[in-house]
Amino acid sequence: MTDMIDNSKKYKELREKYPNFIYDSYKIEEDNENIYITFKFEIEGLTTFNPTITIKKKNYIKEPIINNNIVKNIVFNIGLVELISYWKSTFSKNVIIKAGHINEDQIKWFKKLYYLGLGELRYTNNIEISEDELMNIKSIGEELNIENDLKNINEAEYTNFIIPVGGGKDSNVTLEVLPTDTSKDYCLIINPKEVTLACAKAAGFENDNIIEIKRTIDPNLIDLVKQGYINGHTPFSAMVSFTTYLLGYLTHRKYICLSNESSANESNVVGENINHQYSKSYEYEEDFKYYSTKYLKIPTFYFSFLRPLNELQIAKLFAKQKKYHQIFESCNVGSRKEPWHWCCSCPKCLFVYIILSPFLYKEELIDIFKTDMYEDETLLETFKGLTGHSDWKPFECVGTFEEINFAISKTIVNLEEQELPYLLKYYKENYGLYDLSEDITKRYNEENNLPKELDNILKGAIFND
Repeated sequence: MTDMIDNSKKYKELREKYPNFIYDSYKIEEDNENIYITFKFEIEGLTTFNPTITIKKKNYIKEPIINNNIVKNIVFNIGLVELISYWKSTFSKNVIIKAGHINEDQIKWFKKLYYLGLGELRYTNNIEISEDELMNIKSIGEELNIENDLKNINEAEYTNFIIPVGGGKDSNVTLEVLPTDTSKDYCLIINPKEVTLACAKAAGFENDNIIEIKRTIDPNLIDLVKQGYINGHTPFSAMVSFTTYLLGYLTHRKYICLSNESSANESNVVGENINHQYSKSYEYEEDFKYYSTKYLKIPTFYFSFLRPLNELQIAKLFAKQKKYHQIFESCNVGSRKEPWHWCCSCPKCLFVYIILSPFLYKEELIDIFKTDMYEDETLLETFKGLTGHSDWKPFECVGTFEEINFAISKTIVNLEEQELPYLLKYYKENYGLYDLSEDITKRYNEENNLPKELDNILKGAIFND
């Protein structure tokens, strides 16, 4: 079960004690090796924060960095997303924007992002507050004029792809199905690790075509967490969207191809709109499309290549991509270990095991996870949560109840008369089999933003199987 903390009183006390959060400024610097971005935030009367983003310079940078208002505008907006990780510590009533200017439409846009992006945090901390009450945003900085710099953009120069790579099965499927040119396209990795770099290189990308970005968390935030200030999940993928957009401009790339699937749209709490993956959802993708077109204005198009697919379809494609099976990662617990490994005790590990199980032999699964997770009796409550037989769904990037129940039932059928492992036996005895009459691996969600030529390629991968 997800850890719940009753901060219903504490957050109100903190709002009163620290009413003002200030986005003071951002700084852009460069040397021969890197581009450095530093933000300055302040919780008035408590502490300041200076988180950083460092972009490794390679031959893909095609625009000047300093005194470029387009760069400044995107960086300013990255800060508007980044600030939520720090603001959440005190839920300050007022957010004062000194670093730049946003209008009422932008204020409304960001308040929606903050509210829905903090849905899990509000739920797990028992914080009941409306979107309107969340904060009062005051924009008192100077407006940045980007129109003159926009005139220098030649849209015809914008070609090819940037593919953000996280090391999981989804981005690896995108790397394999998307018609990439590894000499002209770029992988983009935030906080590169051995696993993510290995995935990019397995797809054929050399070092010069891997965009490496390091994002740091200010130590003062970690100190506040240790002291018991409000903490929880923030919309990381929203930060990814604005950061990749900056690189789209700097590299003149036309498409930023995310790997978010249709399953990211499902709520984690029955009867409530609380989604761990909100900033991976189609709703957010549409919102970002609106915002970037109106306020960022560069000819780079951000969309999710896998949006038409569900997790089961992605797993089916990934099951065939053997070269990634020993290097991909999807476990948040294990990713914090050195060397990285599957912890095999968290909801994410169990979900990946389940979703792959209809398409891989037991021996292949054990070769990946080093254990048969279906035999682990300690995972029963997590198993119930994943299958919808509990009032909660794990706050992880996992598939829908339908996909998970289909995968389990399909695996049971595949095993025919063999003795079932513990969790599958429990499922069959208590819930029966899910309806398998419709093959949900042949669905295609038309709610997507794929360009037509890529739409046809993805359909071919699914329907010509």
